[in-house]
Amino acid sequence: MSTTHFGFQSVDEQEKARKVRGVFDSVASRYDIMNDLMSLGLHRAWKAYTVMVANLHEGDQVLDIAGGTGDLAMAFSKKVGRTGRVVHTDINEAMLRTGRNRLLDAGVVLPTLVCDAEKLPFPDNHFDVVSVAFGLRNMTHKDQALAEMNRVLKPRGKLLVLEFSKVAAPLAKPYDWYSFKILPRLGQMVAGDAESYRYLAESIRMHPGQEELKALMKQAGFGHVDYHNLTGGVVALHVGIKC
Repeated sequence: MSTTHFGFQSVDEQEKARKVRGVFDSVASRYDIMNDLMSLGLHRAWKAYTVMVANLHEGDQVLDIAGGTGDLAMAFSKKVGRTGRVVHTDINEAMLRTGRNRLLDAGVVLPTLVCDAEKLPFPDNHFDVVSVAFGLRNMTHKDQALAEMNRVLKPRGKLLVLEFSKVAAPLAKPYDWYSFKILPRLGQMVAGDAESYRYLAESIRMHPGQEELKALMKQAGFGHVDYHNLTGGVVALHVGIKC
């Protein structure tokens, strides 16, 4: 059986899927408040920037992958109007249920379904925009997931990958200190789960950096790929155009 990484551990591929599901089952109910604490509220600005770059229009078709608690799906829905559609998906049912309930509480009704980004249940050339925020790094076969995202996009369609990335060198030491000393303690205090947040910090270090992810997206079939470093490279928004 093939192996892959789960944080800094080497595990069987099937075992990784089970472990990742356990992490997000554990943190789903406190995910929003932990995002605010972890990022000092900056995740809201990063997502707002992503919505701006998406440049959506009335009637657009959007797929939100790893949509979790629905931040981007809600923002996208306001841009596409009544004639457009945003499909809210996640592989983790607990996260998706939390997001669906949050959307419904806000009066936003969207098609919501559990699906695996590596095997998307949608036809070819279907969406104007596909987004994945803070989810790609948890996928076992990133190349396969990116190829699927390319497949379901219309020609000239846009993929937006918002993800933690490689920070600028002057930030590396304080960022490591925060990630491995403070973040697990916050996770224990707020969510009662230090280990899941330790995994999240480790998974960021194992994720491809800016140039590596750009190359992966090109290999997946995107003709033009660029990225925007945010907050000193703590996060990067990669934008791929299907040609």
